[in-house]
Amino acid sequence: MPEKKVSVLFVCLGNICRSTMAEGVFQSIAKGPQYKDRIGRVDSSGTGAYHIGEPPDDRTMSTLEAHGITDYDHLARKVRLSDFDEFDYVFAMDRHNLQDLQRLKRGKPDSKATVKLWGEYSGSKRVEEIDDPYYGGGEGFQRAYEQCTRFSRNFLKDIFPDGEAPN
Repeated sequence: MPEKKVSVLFVCLGNICRSTMAEGVFQSIAKGPQYKDRIGRVDSSGTGAYHIGEPPDDRTMSTLEAHGITDYDHLARKVRLSDFDEFDYVFAMDRHNLQDLQRLKRGKPDSKATVKLWGEYSGSKRVEEIDDPYYGGGEGFQRAYEQCTRFSRNFLKDIFPDGEAPN
């Protein structure tokens, strides 16, 4: 079990759909009493600068709210080199974002962050990507929510095996 608080950054392209969904879901699950004093900073960002300063997509917020997550607040930002020093884990939503993050991290070779695909915590041998729901309908956001919930629970179970997330 980690001795210090674990910090997590979620990254997608624009930081208004998938990464914000992951951040909101993870924050909600991590509020459980079994994670008190175990989770540090949780944030999200984008590899692109398309939406800096904007709130999450309305469909992201509607999906979170439909699942009882009503206290999530965020303004989009672009990933920074300093993120690789500030976070223990940097999770990409898809392989393209993962490649961008790995390329960026080469500029901080001694940084502490573990950079990986969020879908490595899918719960099966198959690594999943979270498809960008931006150009689709509500079903894409619901699917992203379900994946983020499953990945969050699996990640927390992996790093804190004594404090599994409740179902």
